[in-house]
Amino acid sequence: MKIAISGKGGVGKTTFAAFLIRCLQMKGKSVLAIDADPDANLAQALGVKNPSEITPISEMKSLIEERTETKIGTMGGFFKMNPTVNDLPEKLSINVDGVKLMVLGGVKAAEGGCICPQSVLLKVLVTHLILVRNEVVVLDMEAGLEHLGRGTARAVDKMIVVVEPGTRSIETARHIRRLSDELGIKNLLIVGNKIRSKRDRDFLLRNMNGFDFLGFLPFNETIIEADLDGRPPYEKDPEGLRTVTQMMERYLD
Repeated sequence: MKIAISGKGGVGKTTFAAFLIRCLQMKGKSVLAIDADPDANLAQALGVKNPSEITPISEMKSLIEERTETKIGTMGGFFKMNPTVNDLPEKLSINVDGVKLMVLGGVKAAEGGCICPQSVLLKVLVTHLILVRNEVVVLDMEAGLEHLGRGTARAVDKMIVVVEPGTRSIETARHIRRLSDELGIKNLLIVGNKIRSKRDRDFLLRNMNGFDFLGFLPFNETIIEADLDGRPPYEKDPEGLRTVTQMMERYLD
């Protein structure tokens, strides 16, 4: 099973990813967690000590130069478009209580949209993770889905978009659905997060007619406490973990 999770920054996308990863692990699944959002912190959400000390793969200059056979920063050079990546999950993942975690990072904005060694290596790596790996892969994605190619995206079993009550969050979800349609992702589900009342729930249902809702998670201040303590959200919010487990059992098995 390959699951991609996306949404606007700040909606609780990474928190939901942590819940889902924990649920899958409790089901006895072998899980490979991928932090594919430069602005997310999946490592911290999974309880990694000193997550800032993890070097994202996109910043591993020597590795990128070795695998793409080029020198980063040179003008007019050639580099491999199909670098070897099959050994990287074992070499570069860290073990977090039985879950393998890889932090991809991202390409700097000045290089966004270009074909550069960093972006090529990340895209080839994500393709390998989705098409070849024989385990559950959960990708915490940025809203733009830059790491997904057309052929790779079709192999994603579920695209889960996390939203909160608010027009900007909903518009981001619509943008992600357009991108998903273009890439050929067929199964897109919505998770409503930070729900404070029936009014919040009804707001999302009314303004997202035509979307398939996986479920809703209530607003819980203990999530903030977990973040401040550097602990996984499911340690402070067991009810949220139960809710996500019910979502998974209903739709994802």
